[in-house]
Amino acid sequence: MAEEQKSYLITGGSGFLGINMVRYLLARGHKVTSYDLLPFDYPERPQITEIIGDIRNLDDMRKAMQGIDIVIHTAAALPLYKKEDIFSTDIDGTRNVLQAALENGVERVIHISSTAVYGVPDHHPLYETDPVVGVGPYGEAKIKAEEVCFEYRDKGMCVPVIRPKSFIGLERLGVFALLYDWAKDGKNFPIPGKGNNLYQYLDVEDLCDAIYLTATLDRDVVNDTFNIGAKEFGTFKEDFQAVLDHAGFGKKVVSIPVAPALWILRILDRLNLSPLYPWVYETAVKDSFVSIEKAERVLGFAPKYSNKDALIRNYDWYVANLQNFEGKSGVTHRVPWSQGILKLAKIFF
Repeated sequence: MAEEQKSYLITGGSGFLGINMVRYLLARGHKVTSYDLLPFDYPERPQITEIIGDIRNLDDMRKAMQGIDIVIHTAAALPLYKKEDIFSTDIDGTRNVLQAALENGVERVIHISSTAVYGVPDHHPLYETDPVVGVGPYGEAKIKAEEVCFEYRDKGMCVPVIRPKSFIGLERLGVFALLYDWAKDGKNFPIPGKGNNLYQYLDVEDLCDAIYLTATLDRDVVNDTFNIGAKEFGTFKEDFQAVLDHAGFGKKVVSIPVAPALWILRILDRLNLSPLYPWVYETAVKDSFVSIEKAERVLGFAPKYSNKDALIRNYDWYVANLQNFEGKSGVTHRVPWSQGILKLAKIFF
């Protein structure tokens, strides 16, 4: 049976997840509208409706929602943004998205949350029923945004909430560009600690599959909260080593003793000399993985890519597209984060 064609609005459509979701939906014959602060500067631009706007503007959101069947809400202020921007975008913006959707009779709003809602947990794997603990403004805002989603569920809306692990794939840069840059230049890559902690990632294509399942399955099945991550993953060291091996220079992941490594990273962070924020370096030395059993059982979610597959796929894309972002940096996932003083450290590896 042919899929029913729907009209989708993607908030944050110009972002890393946004562009992957746009391509995914176009390939399945759906109508797509991108709503983002930034222009949609991809080859698919003529195939979509583009709205440049801020989710913090309720009137603009109301206009954008007209004639929309399903909203995929990916827009968010990331951890490197200022606290007030994180709160106004991730909490107030989410409320605007849901209110505008409610007023326009939108069928469902799929909210992309984060496993950051679990804080720095004391056990693994993490289940959807585990307590939520906000670490830093981003973690706190993600929890409050989910609470807004639950409010609108109580008003009768279908609001699936997806908690993905850090996802990677085509168009992803951000913090991962550090690893890829050092790998392509034939450098060893330093990590805090031995790196024998289990660390789960997620390929963006698998995330798109999960989102699409929540968009197309029966509303009573999907009106719930789901962890999404890779099924196959190894230790921090093993998976990063796979990228260095693939780069072909015979380089190694180098362990730096945890205490001094974290001490240095905390000082550099406070002095604004490093792109690594506490959530990244404090969790890099700990186990970090969620149970995806609920998504497998309820949605039929079946991830195709392991951590290693996802990292290598992303590395190959990075090398092939290097000329497009050399010399650029910023605080989103679509550009490399400025390496700051870590660029100097590269000399020694």
